[in-house]
Amino acid sequence: MNRRVALKWMATAAASLPTLKAYSIPAALIDPTKPTGYGPDPDLLKTYHPGDLWPLTFSEKQRRLVITLCDIIMPSDSQSPSASSQGVHDFVDEWISSPYPDQAKDQTLILKGLGWLDEEAGRRGANDFVSLNSKKQYAICQELAKSAKTNRKVYPGSFFYLMRNLVTGGYYTTPAGMKDIGYVGNVARSHAPGPPPEVLKHLGLKAEY
Repeated sequence: MNRRVALKWMATAAASLPTLKAYSIPAALIDPTKPTGYGPDPDLLKTYHPGDLWPLTFSEKQRRLVITLCDIIMPSDSQSPSASSQGVHDFVDEWISSPYPDQAKDQTLILKGLGWLDEEAGRRGANDFVSLNSKKQYAICQELAKSAKTNRKVYPGSFFYLMRNLVTGGYYTTPAGMKDIGYVGNVARSHAPGPPPEVLKHLGLKAEY
């Protein structure tokens, strides 16, 4: 994942939020001469690294589990790389770690869901979800996806619905993801074709190219 893109996106989105309850953020971002809050806006020309704006959440075990989920949700194929190879798990960690109420709710649900996956793996004879073979991992995710399709607000399907949205959203903001859907963006073109000849003829105009 392009961390700079992810952090810029999150910082820009944060600027549109209304005034909210304060959450713990790095002291370096707080101006003591101003009211307590989220601190000044990040410098969008600076390259930030994970943890620079706020402490991250995942333990190493949770990180491995999220990497596994990323590649179940968005695996590699003949045209595109997997989600984990693009660092989407880091994006998920950054998202749920940010100091805003909606993300705090997402953090609660994601952490609860990760714990549920390990418990479910235990019920199926493994130490944790990562230890399950890929067939059993996929089967659990299929069950969760079906549950989410029936009612995305009911746990644990709600957890998988949120995780799937975060993984796909993160993936399609990476260069590989944008390439996968054919998004070009604001790129100069060597030649713009202009209106078709029949339209120009109808208007009594002549093409100048």
